[in-house]
Amino acid sequence: MRTSLDHLPPAKQRELERVVQILFEEFGDAIAIATSDWKKQARILKVILYGSYARGGWVDEPHTAKGYQSDFDLLVIVNSDKLTDRVEFWATAEDRLNRELAITKTLRTPVNFIVHTLQEVNDGLAHGRYFFMDVARDGIALYESEPTELHQPKPKTPPQALAMAREYFQEWLQKAQSGFKGFHFYLSQGEVNDAAFLLHQTTERLYHCVLLVCTFYTPHVHNLGFLRTQAERIDPRLIDAWPRDQRVDRSRFEKLKEAYVKARYSKHYRISAEELAWLGERVEVLGQAVQVICEERIAALERAAAA
Repeated sequence: MRTSLDHLPPAKQRELERVVQILFEEFGDAIAIATSDWKKQARILKVILYGSYARGGWVDEPHTAKGYQSDFDLLVIVNSDKLTDRVEFWATAEDRLNRELAITKTLRTPVNFIVHTLQEVNDGLAHGRYFFMDVARDGIALYESEPTELHQPKPKTPPQALAMAREYFQEWLQKAQSGFKGFHFYLSQGEVNDAAFLLHQTTERLYHCVLLVCTFYTPHVHNLGFLRTQAERIDPRLIDAWPRDQRVDRSRFEKLKEAYVKARYSKHYRISAEELAWLGERVEVLGQAVQVICEERIAALERAAAA
């Protein structure tokens, strides 16, 4: 695996150093009062940069009309599956990264990170999951406790890949359509919180659909911002679903993102029928793009299987 960041501007290299430092500091605090043996032995084995900043071709245009900016995508590999618990071990790191981006401005680039064990990564490679194969091929190690290589990928046969993609597409598109029906029902009844939650679920399922069909992997998170970033790096046509040049549009997306928790549990959550109608239109655009991208992917797999 590569280790050089020479293709990145010096400012981006310094940012990545800062991001890795934050991850280690917050992880260290999370295990500082460890009493159990496994937690005392907790370690970060690798931090790997993947995605557009690893491959090249990132976009950094937050002040243009579209306002699109690529994120740093990081894979953190740990030595215990218990350490992948995002709430217990990584929530403060995520909060701090967001704070340094939005408040203190010590970071200029958004950061997304996922956490897996080495076994999970190697299992993904052994089962031919495209996401992990891309990480192994294009990733750059920002930190390694020891220079252990990832396992050699074992790509699926074309018929296997086609069967899996079809299964994911059928399952997750149906789930998204079901959620969208529920959204419209609750919106028609004036029950805006339930409508917001189901629209969140529809959006989440659409992102899971396109990620699973195209990469055979999706992160186990409910954060729509994170899922959106992961999906948009697969196909830029997904970017157009969410206008970002106006603050009001960004604010509406944030309300949708918050709906997973706040629409169900917070008495302070507020969203209007007008905002939900606009969000519903954008999710419909997203769904159309997801269906086209998935169908194109399946058609490509059909051609490969027939060859």
